Amino acid sequence: MSTAVVSVAFHSGYGHTAVLAEAVRAGAADAGAEVHLIDVAEITEEQWTLLDGSDAIVFGSPTYMGTASGAFHVFAEATSARWATQAWQDKLAAGFTNSGSKNGDKLHTLQFFQILAGQLGMHWVNLGLMPGWNSSTGSEHDLNRLGVSLGAAAQTDVDAGPEGVHKADAATAEHLGRRVAETAKVFVAGRTQAA
Repeated sequence: MSTAVVSVAFHSGYGHTAVLAEAVRAGAADAGAEVHLIDVAEITEEQWTLLDGSDAIVFGSPTYMGTASGAFHVFAEATSARWATQAWQDKLAAGFTNSGSKNGDKLHTLQFFQILAGQLGMHWVNLGLMPGWNSSTGSEHDLNRLGVSLGAAAQTDVDAGPEGVHKADAATAEHLGRRVAETAKVFVAGRTQAA
């Protein structure tokens, strides 16, 4: 059976989102995928080719002013060349984000990723976890402690460096990477079977 190829296309302004990107990479690799980390602020033609050859692309960005970072928006706009040819049609997509506030309007960033994926003809993979930290027996160490379903959401204090990314949020991002890789594996097997 072919190995699923997962690319993590992300921007990180201060290093926090890069920690999450690495966690997504680790989860996907743990599930047996070939994984590529691509910093979209410095994307090369070779990396565009890697994205074109991927079975799944996981989008990641900090949430700034209620949406993805400017650098990620530049990348998103550049995908219009792929939109025009439907080059990413039927690939899988997922997303993750980080902000300084518990809410921080992160949902809007994840919805932006989902709409981008929809315009590109991609299939969205959600987090697939029940919300954590929502009962008297829960704790901030629960997976999905922020209770977001669309993708992996993280909160890091604005005065903390990348080492301040909450371990539960990194573990949630790792879960997302694993889920995307496992879903991609099924898609790859299905395409092989259908051919």
